[in-house]
Amino acid sequence: MSELQHIVCPHCAAVNRIPTARMAEQPKCGKCRQLLFTAHPPELTASSFQKHISRNDIPVVVDFWAPWCGPCKAMAPAFEQASAQLEPGVRLAKLNTDAEQAVAAQFRIQSIPTLALFRNGREIARQPGAMGAADIVRWVRANS
Repeated sequence: MSELQHIVCPHCAAVNRIPTARMAEQPKCGKCRQLLFTAHPPELTASSFQKHISRNDIPVVVDFWAPWCGPCKAMAPAFEQASAQLEPGVRLAKLNTDAEQAVAAQFRIQSIPTLALFRNGREIARQPGAMGAADIVRWVRANS
């Protein structure tokens, strides 16, 4: 019997159990049947944030950003490229600090963009400022 990984669906937020050996085989959600890994960081909300950071067995990197932030917009394509390189071992996700001010305040986000790496519901690393895809990948691998 292979080890199972809990993976939160980026579409419906259902928690799926996926055999570790099958993570790279484009697993689908048991509830909504969509792909669990799409190389496109999902947009988290206050209601989905906690579930994603605490119920995923893989590390989760959250990009705290805002739509008016120039560096945030400039980093968005690099964040998506990094997502394609890091999945399925790491989930990259985004949180709009304007729309979800309570979550941003809870984590004391003082500048954007800020990347925060979570494992088992706890923040284990943080990096403020815009980065390119290679730098994001390097930072995640060094800290996860």
